[in-house]
Amino acid sequence: MTQRAHAKVNIFLKITAKRGDYHELCSRFVQVNDLYDEITFLPKDQPDSAFELEGNFSCRLKQNSIYKAYRLLLEQAPQKVADFFRHHRVKVNKNIPEFAGLGGGSSDAATFLNLTNEILDLRFAPDRLADLSSRIGADVPFFIYGYHSANVSGIGEIVESFEEEPIEIETFTPDIKCDTKAVYQTFREHFFQVCDQPFCDKLSAMKSKEILANYAPDQLNDLLPPALSLYPDLRPYFDKEEWFFSGSGSTLFRIKHG
Repeated sequence: MTQRAHAKVNIFLKITAKRGDYHELCSRFVQVNDLYDEITFLPKDQPDSAFELEGNFSCRLKQNSIYKAYRLLLEQAPQKVADFFRHHRVKVNKNIPEFAGLGGGSSDAATFLNLTNEILDLRFAPDRLADLSSRIGADVPFFIYGYHSANVSGIGEIVESFEEEPIEIETFTPDIKCDTKAVYQTFREHFFQVCDQPFCDKLSAMKSKEILANYAPDQLNDLLPPALSLYPDLRPYFDKEEWFFSGSGSTLFRIKHG
């Protein structure tokens, strides 16, 4: 069985507080319909206990979000999960750029969790999977639910579906890899400012098209200034009109025309 793991963009991303080493946010996540990885479970040639993951990844196996998701499920249903992956390997057709603010690793982990839950009939409700998945990464719960559009808050664990007509997103990822941890650290050290709550509430109530039509990139994403300070080669891309910044970067996006 093959399942798509879609990318996302942040229509807006505002920081509302610090929580220990984490940042609380107010954000709108929107699924990118035509950009996705594909995850497939295939039979192994010979059964063995090693977890096999095939795909074009830049990290080691134990750092991979899918492996972390596997370990998470292994804690919850040891026998079923171990038996299944003794006989099956995971293949990922990787299309979502890494270090790009598109949530590719988080989407892969969520898709792996949902697919395993379905195939093994583990009967974990979405809320339980979302709660568990927050241990992997802040963006993972959004992808568990499969919403096209959602308002996301807390450190990513609060996901509320936002009803709006689907929008088609065009993305452009320059050959610049943004380190999420470094961008957030630079924000905290040099740019930290709590978002005005009424403004966050206003954005959360607006449709995505309306938001993008009425605000500039630096008004919508608090991580753009620290990203530009760390990666000045990004700056020329914002000379173009209608391009916005997703997550901690480096992807730019806009609504498709025509």
